[in-house]
Amino acid sequence: MINTQPEAWVERFPGLSQLDASTKSALLAGSKLVDIAMGSSVFAPGKTASNLLFLLAGTVRVQQTSSSGHEIVLYRAHAGESCVMTNACLFAYQGNSAEGIAETPVQAASIPKQLFDKLLAESSSFRDFVLYAFSRRITDLFQMVGEVAFKRLDARLAEKLLELADEDGVVTTTHQKLSVELGTAREVVSRHLKQFQLNGLVEVSRGKVAILDRPELIAVSEKI
Repeated sequence: MINTQPEAWVERFPGLSQLDASTKSALLAGSKLVDIAMGSSVFAPGKTASNLLFLLAGTVRVQQTSSSGHEIVLYRAHAGESCVMTNACLFAYQGNSAEGIAETPVQAASIPKQLFDKLLAESSSFRDFVLYAFSRRITDLFQMVGEVAFKRLDARLAEKLLELADEDGVVTTTHQKLSVELGTAREVVSRHLKQFQLNGLVEVSRGKVAILDRPELIAVSEKI
């Protein structure tokens, strides 16, 4: 976990570091640093957001569960980003529609809703920062919806393996977790992984998928 000084955290966000002195001071005075343990819930469905989080370290996985129990990962928020789902809740005064889980230990700067509303109304620079982050994430979500609706599942699986692989080409995960990433059934993921293995693209073992042929897996990920 990083040891961020309270007076320094704003400088880690380019959009915030350019704020005028009075707005920056208000942010720093009204914020507090919070540590969130890995695996903890950052926000939950139906719960109203009372704070906006700016991530200083770690990753938050945002996912949604359907009424039938199917899960899908919507996006991940990383250090240097604000948590857009809490933005949406603060805008609409409604409860969260998704769940945020700390994939790693997380440190964040938290600002209360009252200060968020004040700065949004009074600071054009702060408003631009919030709206830019919100619009960029909405664009990402539209892209994800398009992929789910129109892109072949084997291509999406190949793309996800490439995205999640470490520097050695190993993805530490399970078939169930991959199915959540892709919003499909575990059995479907298992079937495609078996075919990838038969084709020599990956080697599947308990809790791991090792990429053997990256160029061919990239080719599969680019199929329409």
